[in-house]
Amino acid sequence: MKAKEVVVGVTGGIAAYKSAELVRLLVKDKLMVRVAMTRSATRFITPLTFEALSGNRVVHEMFDQEGTVMDHIRWGQDADLIIIAPATADFIGKMAHGIADDFLSTCVVAATAPILVCPSMNDRMLMNLAVQENLGVLRRRGIAVFEPGRGELACGAEGPGRLPEPADILERARFMLSEKDLKGHRILVSAGPTVEPIDPVRYITNRSSGKMGYALARAAARRGAEVILVSGPTSLKPPVGITFCRVKTAEEMHRLILENRENCDIVIKAAAVSDYRPRECAEQKVKKTADALRLELVRNPDILAHLGETKSAAPCILVGFAAETEDLLANAQKKLGAKNLDMIVANDVSRGDAGFETDTNLVKLIFRDGRVEEAPLMTKDEVADLVLDRARDLSEACFGRRDGT
Repeated sequence: MKAKEVVVGVTGGIAAYKSAELVRLLVKDKLMVRVAMTRSATRFITPLTFEALSGNRVVHEMFDQEGTVMDHIRWGQDADLIIIAPATADFIGKMAHGIADDFLSTCVVAATAPILVCPSMNDRMLMNLAVQENLGVLRRRGIAVFEPGRGELACGAEGPGRLPEPADILERARFMLSEKDLKGHRILVSAGPTVEPIDPVRYITNRSSGKMGYALARAAARRGAEVILVSGPTSLKPPVGITFCRVKTAEEMHRLILENRENCDIVIKAAAVSDYRPRECAEQKVKKTADALRLELVRNPDILAHLGETKSAAPCILVGFAAETEDLLANAQKKLGAKNLDMIVANDVSRGDAGFETDTNLVKLIFRDGRVEEAPLMTKDEVADLVLDRARDLSEACFGRRDGT
């Protein structure tokens, strides 16, 4: 399949150095990247840097470079997306008023591709009424504007105006490039571990990083679904464009899932929920007084089993995960039947390249009708898309298409 094409427009701001990392990430994501620079941008970073990172010729002059005769037309019409990062106040003004006086501005005026503008400038410049009005003009024309971040600026001031991080721009680009094949679906995802307090200092938990659940929520939102993510404690940033519910304990997760499952046609339980919790949580830190400490544990609610038992009251495609260290297929099939699941994703967490805390996973998808689909070692983002593909197919077979077609 032909790689999608992205044009990155770099204008003359100090944050131009971040654009190099953005280009690297786009290329790593298997996108074909072309870079166009304004003359001022070349004073901050050289075209050679972008040529090395993109593997393609960089244009920074309208007339003094070979091969640019019609490129200012072709680039913006052949591309699947144009990203302006950083976008200075000057260039935003040009876009708002249709000024085409160099290669990049002419490319934008002639473009038919969607455009993502990432402003970056001094906070006073950003809040200037003229700049805000120009950004408003772009938004009304359907151009996506990625709000700049807040923090310390190059001039030493504190405030809004920082270029969003390249990884965040990449994620927004993925969102804009993705087919919205999950539009109309409402998907509930659980992720991460739960923690069960022993006292104000200590707790019981597990090794779940939340990466798989967050990948599922991120991919579902990117593909147009309405997404609710119920997450235990993790170090991960919640995906953009979702409803995010943060919890700590299994009982809190149970309550939030039940409160949010209404009208969800797909529920994916990727969280690693603690099976037990201490019967009592000490009000003060438990002191070290003996060679052994005995904790009395009680069962936590089995959230997945409860969802399976009550599917008739809240119909959905119910997907579970089975993290096993032995007898993977047999244990996963048993869990599938016992908890009334439509599909279970089984993975061997004893492997070093799959399961908890890794960026890759090796899974088997097991279905209610007995089918087993074995996937190769994939990134968790790739596994997320595979799981969503199969869950969508099950949902549409059961409930019909959700996009109105």
